[in-house]
Amino acid sequence: MSGMSIWEILLLGVGLSMDAFAVSICKGLSVKKVKWQHLLCVGAYFGIFQALMPTLGYFLGTTFSNLIDQFDHWVAFILLAIIGVNMVREALSKDEDETNDDFGFKTMLLLAIATSIDALAIGVTFAFLDVNIVPAISVIGCTTFCLSFVGVIVGNFFGARYKRRAELSGGAILILLGIKILMEHLGIIG
Repeated sequence: MSGMSIWEILLLGVGLSMDAFAVSICKGLSVKKVKWQHLLCVGAYFGIFQALMPTLGYFLGTTFSNLIDQFDHWVAFILLAIIGVNMVREALSKDEDETNDDFGFKTMLLLAIATSIDALAIGVTFAFLDVNIVPAISVIGCTTFCLSFVGVIVGNFFGARYKRRAELSGGAILILLGIKILMEHLGIIG
């Protein structure tokens, strides 16, 4: 992956997955007994959409990348910082999420879209950084599937105790990746 290392992509996948992980914890809270179908349903919806959205963003980004090549590192930094700050803000807000035990198509589709919108912007960033999209979305999708799968179990077993920490961690990871990208392009770090 020419624009980012596999470790950076994995770290990005973990950061992007934190919204889905937090919602998965809520889904785990909503059921008395977790079944395999709950785990697979949540993991599949979130994993697929977390891979689909950067793909769409990547194709949008490649279409317009020649127009802003000289500013691409700033765009990557700003997008990652905005997403990261928003995740931190949500984690620190006092609003409590309601639990919903519906695992139906409409509910899961809306949750999957809502938790993967950030990944659309990341896909645009991938285009500017010339990232090999197939391995990148594979890592992000698999990471999200696994963390969402685990999130349902964590939510069912531990409750909402880890939801805020997950969102804070994800936001911090995205902000730090944005800073790293900017510093590399400005020649501050190698």
